Amino acid sequence: MANFEQQLNQYADIIVNIGVNIQKGQILVVNAAIDAAELVRLLVKKAYEAGAHQVKVNWSDDTVARLRYDLAPDASFLEEPKWYAGEMLELAEKGFAVISVVSSDPDLLKGVPQERIVNHQKTYGKAMAKYRQYMQSDKFSWCVVAAPSKAWAAKVFPNIPEEEQLSKLWEAILKTVRVDQADPVAAWETHIRTLNEKSDYLNAKKYKKLHYVAPGTDLTIELPEGHIWVAADSINEQGNAFVANLPTEEVFTAPLATGVNGKVSSTKPLSYGGNIIDGFTLTFEQGRVVDVSAEQGLETLKGLIEMDEGAHYLGEVALVPHQSPISQSNILYYNTLFDENASNHLAIGSAYAFCLEGGKGLSQEELKERGLNTSMAHVDFMIGSAEMNIFGVTAEGKEEPVFRNGNWAF
Repeated sequence: MANFEQQLNQYADIIVNIGVNIQKGQILVVNAAIDAAELVRLLVKKAYEAGAHQVKVNWSDDTVARLRYDLAPDASFLEEPKWYAGEMLELAEKGFAVISVVSSDPDLLKGVPQERIVNHQKTYGKAMAKYRQYMQSDKFSWCVVAAPSKAWAAKVFPNIPEEEQLSKLWEAILKTVRVDQADPVAAWETHIRTLNEKSDYLNAKKYKKLHYVAPGTDLTIELPEGHIWVAADSINEQGNAFVANLPTEEVFTAPLATGVNGKVSSTKPLSYGGNIIDGFTLTFEQGRVVDVSAEQGLETLKGLIEMDEGAHYLGEVALVPHQSPISQSNILYYNTLFDENASNHLAIGSAYAFCLEGGKGLSQEELKERGLNTSMAHVDFMIGSAEMNIFGVTAEGKEEPVFRNGNWAF
C-alpha cells in the first residue's frame, strides 16, 4: 500500500488528538490485541508527545482467549474480574482516557459451549457495571478504533490471495477514517460539522416517535421527553471534546424503553460473543422482546437477550444513511464498529445517559424513571437498507419523512 507508514502515522494522530483528545498530565489506557502492536506503539509515542502522564497497555491475544474457553474449568467463567474492574474504576475517577483497538476474529468462539460465553459476559458485565455507567455518562474520554488481524482479514476478503488480505483490510480501514485525504484533520472537522447539522435538525423537531418501514420491518419507537440527538463528538466531565468511535457516520439518541412496538429484521450479520448471528428478526411489545428468530446464531442471540431483564429492551436508536462511505464500499466487515456505520441500527441493552437532558448527572434509578433502559449489555445490530423509510411522528400525530429510500429526507 502506497504511503502506508505515513497513513498509519496520521491514523495514530487522529486517534490520540481527535479520538480521545489527550490532555497534558492525563493517564491513557490502551486495550489492544498483539496483532495491533505496530499501531499501539505509535499511539503510545503520540500520547507521550502530547503530554500524557502515563500510558498503560493491556495486551490481549485471540489464541490465548480461545485456549481459555476450550480448556479452563467451568468455575473460572463464574468469577467476576474485580481486580480489573477496580483498576479501571480508579483510573476513571482520575479522569483518564481509554483507547480500545478491536481486531478479533469474528468466528473466534465458534463451537464453544454457549453457557461458557454467557457466564463470562454476565460476570464481566456485573463487575464493570459502575465503570460502564461512567462511560455512558461521558465521565472520561474513550475511543474505539480498529486494526486488522489475519483471521479477521481472511473473513472479510476470502476471495483474494492470503498474502494480500491484511493489507487490503488496512487500506479499507484507513479510508473509513479519512487518512487517505489530503488533510485528514480538516476532513474530520468538516464531517463532524455535517453530522451535527443533522442532530441539530432532529433536536429542533422533538419528534414523539419514529416509524420504521422496510421489508421485514414495521416498527414504532417512542422517544422519551427531553431526548437529545447526538452526533460524532462528546464532551467529557472535564469539558474536553472527544470522538468515541472512529469511524463514525451516525446520529443517535435513546428510545423510551417501554415505547417500542412491532417487528424489525436485521440487514447485516452481527458479530457477537465470538460468533456470527444472521438473518434475525425481533418482535417487540411495549418495549420488550417477545419473539426472536434467526437463520444463524439463534442460541447466541437468545443468550444475549437473556443476559438480564434490560437486554430484552432497546437502549439506542441510530440513523446512518445508506449512501454513507462505508455502506458504499460494499465491504461487509463482520465488525460492529464498521457495519453499524454503514446502516441504520438499534442497540439491545443500556442507554447512554447523555442522550437525555440533564442525564449525565442522574443515577441509574433516575434514568430509569425518565424512561431510559439499563442493562449489562449494549449491542448494536444493523437494520438499514436502501428500501427503508423512516417517519418522524410529531406530538400531534403528524408523520414527516426523516429517511426516504435509505437516505436522509431533509
